[in-house]
Amino acid sequence: MKILHITNHVQKIGNGIVNVAVDLACLQAKSGHDVAVASAGGEYEILLARHGVKHFQLNQSRQPLNMIKAAWRYREIVQVFQPDIVHAHMMTGVVLAGVLRSGCPYNLVSTVHNEFQRSAILMGLADRVIAVSHAVADSMVRRGISKKKLRVISNGTLGSPRHRNLKDYQPLPLHRPAITTVAGMYTRKGIAELIEAFIKIAKDFPQAHLYLVGNGPDRSMFEAMVQKTTYSNRIHFEGFQPEPQRYMLASDIFVLASHCESFGLVLTEAREAGCAIIASDVDGIPETLDNRQAGILVPPKDSQTLAATLAQLLEDPEKLYKWQSRAQQNLERFSAARVNEDTLAIYRELIPNYNLSKLIKSPKVLVGNYK
Repeated sequence: MKILHITNHVQKIGNGIVNVAVDLACLQAKSGHDVAVASAGGEYEILLARHGVKHFQLNQSRQPLNMIKAAWRYREIVQVFQPDIVHAHMMTGVVLAGVLRSGCPYNLVSTVHNEFQRSAILMGLADRVIAVSHAVADSMVRRGISKKKLRVISNGTLGSPRHRNLKDYQPLPLHRPAITTVAGMYTRKGIAELIEAFIKIAKDFPQAHLYLVGNGPDRSMFEAMVQKTTYSNRIHFEGFQPEPQRYMLASDIFVLASHCESFGLVLTEAREAGCAIIASDVDGIPETLDNRQAGILVPPKDSQTLAATLAQLLEDPEKLYKWQSRAQQNLERFSAARVNEDTLAIYRELIPNYNLSKLIKSPKVLVGNYK
């Protein structure tokens, strides 16, 4: 198949949507497909090229004049590459591919990563709409997307071509016990509630430290919040880290206190690293934690319950170890290879004669099958 992925950029900044698109492109090329990515570019261009994935420059910033240029450029890309499948991972891409497909015989697939955004409804322009969790699929149905179009492919990045093997990462010398989150510095990620929860338990657990890994527009607000406390020397703003695995491997507890979260990809990586997990009971997170089997769920926006749960783990080493062990079970389903295979199956739904055409084009294969 000739597969074109569209994403806003391919920058190495911890964007989960970009990471999934890059993983798919690399693995599909490795499987023998002709794969390209159209984006504004970024550091992952080197990785894509290494895997034989073409990159087309496509600036999708939403200024009116630029959108006209983007539409023109997109048609050029399609005429040159002639894809069988266009897979859009963000709203602007699916609009471009949906509106400009006249005369272009490709099939359009979209993946809904952030269904909480109003614009997510536009992902329904595609012939198939991939939801990254059952919670996302249910939400999209409520918003009017046909069940016939929807397919659920649970996210997964373990074994990603972007990463080394986990055992090849060197854990950082963090203060222990270490409580860590890896998340964008946004209010919706529950950073404020996590800081509040840590402050509530800090006196009772004087050795504990909190590590906030990530950047974002609300970081200065959170830093100002921490400066007003007496525990600022134990709350660490680490910024974006290209190898967050080094933090996870050195952490005792990983927290994702999001107000909304379609899936929570980072939780799968924290599970692989052997952290005890505490996360919000919202959207796709329960699915990511095997419905409470692999982590503790707490209500969102509830720093008191989060603090109490942290305290329970910190004061009971046996319970902490139990949750660390449970986190590492049943991880096979979160592999990037499995996500790729499930995605390719959806492409084949849209090209029903794909396998037959391959046999016709490859008579040796056909003869071999009849020996």
